[in-house]
Amino acid sequence: MIEIKPAAKIDISLDVPGSKSLTQRALIAASLAKGQSRLIGPLESEDTEYSSKALMQMGISVDKNKDWLVNGNGGTITASEKPVFLGNNGTATRFLTSVAALGSSSYTIDGGARMHERPIGPLMSALKGWGVDIESIEGTGCPPLKINGHGLAGGETVLPEGKSSQYLSSLLLVAPYARKPAFLKVDGEVLSKPYVAMTLAVMDAFGIMVECTPDFSSFTIPQGVYKAREYHIEGDASNASYFWAAAAVTGGRVTVANVPVPSLQGDAMLVPLLGRMGCEVSRTGNGITLQGRERLEAITVDMGDMPDVVPTLAVVAAFAHGATHIHNIAHLRIKECDRLSAVVTELTRLGVKVEEQDDAMIIHGDGGAGMQGAEIETYEDHRMAMSMAVAGLRVPGVKITGEACVAKSFPDFWERFALLS
Repeated sequence: MIEIKPAAKIDISLDVPGSKSLTQRALIAASLAKGQSRLIGPLESEDTEYSSKALMQMGISVDKNKDWLVNGNGGTITASEKPVFLGNNGTATRFLTSVAALGSSSYTIDGGARMHERPIGPLMSALKGWGVDIESIEGTGCPPLKINGHGLAGGETVLPEGKSSQYLSSLLLVAPYARKPAFLKVDGEVLSKPYVAMTLAVMDAFGIMVECTPDFSSFTIPQGVYKAREYHIEGDASNASYFWAAAAVTGGRVTVANVPVPSLQGDAMLVPLLGRMGCEVSRTGNGITLQGRERLEAITVDMGDMPDVVPTLAVVAAFAHGATHIHNIAHLRIKECDRLSAVVTELTRLGVKVEEQDDAMIIHGDGGAGMQGAEIETYEDHRMAMSMAVAGLRVPGVKITGEACVAKSFPDFWERFALLS
């Protein structure tokens, strides 16, 4: 357990680790490329360790120093007798499922207890449309999965729903290696569109340009092989959010120096939302500065495209004046925990009045006046730990249990966060 020290005055400039989302996408593209790629500024965390180890099981050489040297095999995936274990890394589980389909042997994709509850059925359905032999071993539509790899047939397939952008990104990343040109259609609304745009940008950077409709409902993916290259990874906007939020709730000033404008990451759009609440936003060098103000105002916002920073905004909203409505967030329920319910529960523990709906939450802020210290449950979810820590910068007595879960995406978070107090 760690107790957060309230902060009197925050005025700091710092870097955050590389983007987890970009690291994992670039790692897949580099692994499937022909030749050696250099990833500059990748995130070293529990999640990216799972990803890189899984790829090494599949025959990819990854040399991890300050930069990562990835020796791609041009789409050739070797056999793995042992199950590919990915912990609670949802992104890697979805991505590596499709990568395994490129091989020519049997693979088992497995994870921790929570991954056994996280659905993957829509991805399985789309892969079957490309001729992949795949099944949920326990018949639940969740991992563990058995894949009898014999490559992708290509042609047309349908992703039955777009509620998790990870399904879509997984399919796109491997589609160039199909035996004939691939066409992908998505039924229903595509959520978290910025993550799909990020995937397309990484594919383009590695030499594959995808044609798609403006609403991301269909994609035409050419056949080809990724080109090895040097690739720079931005600082992680999701992890930067906790430091911008710290400035917002304390009236302080924080510059995150390595999240650029414009950013490939949709979560950087949290900053304009904080601007709507009353903060001052400016560009500083290659980064973004946020200056908090004495009074924050409530907002209404659709966060379907920014699920990972919903907990951050919810904590800031507790210190605003008025009712903040955050909607279109049902997909938070299939994250590392049921994040929608967890955020409501923990803010309530802090004395905040919060309403939970099926796909929304309403935070009734009173400027933080009614908040109290409490022991916060993190549900083994890194984003719960880091977002709730922000409240402790204003409210004495906030204690975070299970604080080690931040290793998933930000191993030295507590050391950097301590610089604020």
